Amino acid sequence: MNTAVSPRAARHTRAEWTALAEAHESRADALTADHRGRAARGEKHPVEDFLFTYYSYKPAQLRRWHPGAGVALADAPERRGWRWYSPGPTPDSVAPDAAAFQSEKAQLAGLIERMLRRTAARPGQFGCFGLHEWAMVYRTDAHRHPIPLRLGADGTDAVVEANELRCTHFDAFRFFTYPAAPRNRLQPTRESQPDLEQPGCLHAGMDLYKWAMKLGPLIPGEMLLDAFELAREIRQLDMAAAPYDLSDWDVSPVRVETTAGKADYVRRQREFADRGSALRERMLTAWLGDAQMPEGDR
Repeated sequence: MNTAVSPRAARHTRAEWTALAEAHESRADALTADHRGRAARGEKHPVEDFLFTYYSYKPAQLRRWHPGAGVALADAPERRGWRWYSPGPTPDSVAPDAAAFQSEKAQLAGLIERMLRRTAARPGQFGCFGLHEWAMVYRTDAHRHPIPLRLGADGTDAVVEANELRCTHFDAFRFFTYPAAPRNRLQPTRESQPDLEQPGCLHAGMDLYKWAMKLGPLIPGEMLLDAFELAREIRQLDMAAAPYDLSDWDVSPVRVETTAGKADYVRRQREFADRGSALRERMLTAWLGDAQMPEGDR
């Protein structure tokens, strides 16, 4: 893991960075308004709640703006003492410090860098057709979501049995039912995740939001919200391709049980993979600049 702080020499005046922070808060509020409204009314949403339950980050965390590693904030006494901030190049400034993060969270930092770099270095795979969600309800009456299946239990099972399961993402595979798991081409584990993650996977794209959150102030605020927006859009496709009947939530199905549905899924999957790859590179640059991992850590 490289400990170099981002080489950028950017410095924001107080007027500049407070304006950026206010704009960030407004954008974050707009992105979470529907969720916060439903939460206030005690309503659940099987698609959009995922970004706040599975990832467990609160809307308030999205509102907090950071400039990114090495970018100094002038006249920022209220941020002195913030986690992973260090004194900046002038007496009145502070800046997020990648080396401080590495010192405190070496294992996490190494994992995130491996995940980002290794995923970025691999070609995308586009033959899974979103069947991981089908495998999660295969031959079971206990569904993760209390929602009817579009094709019923027998029809859903038949789709799984007619297709090869090709899931590469451990955090999807671990929810496969007991009879579905052996049908998967691979048997992902937590330990093998850095070796299997690939940019075509919808969940790898959604996880960019998780990695951005874990890196905290080292990732610029606008990049964090870009990651959240990408994850939200990917989640829509993830569930549209699932076996559930989500018509009550105005979700039109991507019928991956058909040839046309598979083609539509792959087209959209490739678009998300391209966006995810660009964001992955931006995150690495914001965090580590042009620094490279030692060969043995790759």
